[in-house]
Amino acid sequence: MSVMEIIETSQFLTFKLDQESYALDITQVREVLDFAEITKVPRMPEYMRGVINLRGGVVPVVDLRLKFGMTRTEKTVNTCVIIIILNIEGESILLGALADSVQEVITMEPDQIVPPPKIGTRLNTEFIKGMGKKNDEFIIIIDIDKVFSLDEVAVYQSHEDGQALKDGRIVK
Repeated sequence: MSVMEIIETSQFLTFKLDQESYALDITQVREVLDFAEITKVPRMPEYMRGVINLRGGVVPVVDLRLKFGMTRTEKTVNTCVIIIILNIEGESILLGALADSVQEVITMEPDQIVPPPKIGTRLNTEFIKGMGKKNDEFIIIIDIDKVFSLDEVAVYQSHEDGQALKDGRIVK
C-alpha cells in the first residue's frame, strides 16, 4: 500500500527508533510486550536477535534499528517488542520487532500523509508508505511487509534440525 492507496482515515501505532518517530498500521499489530529474554539462534543475520516464547509459541525477534542501519537496540525501561503480523505472499507470519519505546495509537487523515521523499536511485524507500505529520513532527509510516524479503522470512522460519517456525510455532 502506497500513500496513494491511503484514501481513508487510518490508525497507526507510533514508536521510536533512536530519536525518530515511526508508525505501523494498527491492523498489523497484534500486541506490545515488555522487553523479555531473547534466546539467540545460531547463524542468523545480526539484526535477527533471536526468538521469544509467546504463550507457548516461538516468535522470531528482529532489531529494527539494525535492519535500518542504526546502532543495536539497548535494553532500557522503555524498550519493548511489537508483535507484528506480516503478510507475505498470502501467508500471515508473526514477528517481534524491538523498539526503543512505543508512543501511542494515532489517527491520521489522508491529507496528513505525504509521499516519501525521492532521495535518488541508490536509496530504497520502497518500505516507506508515507510521511505523516502530527504537531509539526514527521512520522515515518512503514510498510512492514516490504521491510523484509521473502528470503529473509524463510530464514526465520527454518532451522537446520528440520523444525520450522510457522505462525509463531515450531512445527516439524
